[in-house]
Amino acid sequence: MAERKIMLRKEEVADFVTMAGKCDFDIDIAYNRYTVDAKSILGVLALDLRQVLTVRYNGYDAGFEEFLGKFALAS
Repeated sequence: MAERKIMLRKEEVADFVTMAGKCDFDIDIAYNRYTVDAKSILGVLALDLRQVLTVRYNGYDAGFEEFLGKFALAS
């Protein structure tokens, strides 16, 4: 399972959900104990976007990896 820490702004959520929707594997996004389907715009918008979010997924898509890189935090 891959895991990336990201920060999203409200105006970036639609693009994030669109890219997640193109993947043929499950993607979750979480903050603290709240975990939602990353392919759900309402779910992602319900998270506290002022906080660091954790994206977890089992699969690989080069386009999604590159897209996530824009939002990833240095580790």
